[in-house]
Formats: sequence, structure tokens, C-alpha cells
Amino acid sequence: MDVRYPIGTFQFDGKVTNGVTEGWIREIEALPGLLREAVCNMDDEQLGTAYRPGGWTVRQVVHHVADSHLNAFIRFKLALTEESPVIKPYEEGRWAELPDYDLPIDVSLSLIESVHRRMCKILSGLHADDLKRTFIHPDSGEVTVGENIGIYAWHGRHHLAHITSLSKRQGW
Repeated sequence: MDVRYPIGTFQFDGKVTNGVTEGWIREIEALPGLLREAVCNMDDEQLGTAYRPGGWTVRQVVHHVADSHLNAFIRFKLALTEESPVIKPYEEGRWAELPDYDLPIDVSLSLIESVHRRMCKILSGLHADDLKRTFIHPDSGEVTVGENIGIYAWHGRHHLAHITSLSKRQGW
């Protein structure tokens, strides 16, 4: 198993339909509870353990998910309210070095719960035309709302797997 991509990279070659996105939205909705469960019994030393050599610690992964999914929420709202807005990328690695990443993980777990609740409320009410709306990522190009739902369902599972596979390898 590739510890960097324990579930592989995001792949989807099918047609993005309401049925497909409903499954992804259920994954997004489930993530906060699964993430909280994965870290609930970890002590400070475990939270400070990197999921791979040179990788982020569990604590950094949790804070990153909060940052990333907060950005995703904003990107969804921009795409749904503007015509193909250009979004602002951010330096994830540098964000992970800022002092707020030293905060207790419950701060970010609570943020993830709140952001996902709001995100799922918006995403659950989308029509087929909404899924085709786009934003422009300066590095990746045009991204549809439908594709982005899949990307963030994968992103949550990806980072959850970093934590759960580390726990399994360490015997936690």
C-alpha cells in the first residue's frame, strides 16, 4: 500500500449525475463522525505522529481537513452564485506550519462538523444544472460543482485513511 495515497488518487470517469453526487454527499456527511471516531482515543504523542516519513502528523491532518473543507465550502458557494469565478488557491504546507495547528484537534473537529452540515445542506438541494456550474482553479483549470463534490468526498476518505492506516500499522 502507498501510505501517501492509501485509497489511491481521485479517479472518476463516469457521468456526474444527481445519483452519483448523492453517494458522495453521504460520504461528506459521514466524514466528521468517522474522523472523530478515528482520533477519539489518541493521546498527544499519537496525535503528534506523522502518518508517513516526512508527512503531516495526525494533528496536522485533522487541522488540514478543516482548512481544506472550509475552502471547498467557499468554492461551492462561489460557483453557485457567480459565473465561473476564479478561486484563490492556498499553500497547504505553509498553513500546516502556522500556530493554529498546535490547537487541540477538537477545535477543528467541531469546525469540520459545522462546515459539513452547511455544505451538505447546500449540496443536497442541487439540481442537474447546478452540478455543471464551474469555478476556475488557477492550477487545475475548470472544475464543475459535481466534480468538486466527488473530489471532496475522496479528500475526506483520503485523509481519514491516513489516520486509520497509521493506527492499524502502529497497533493503536
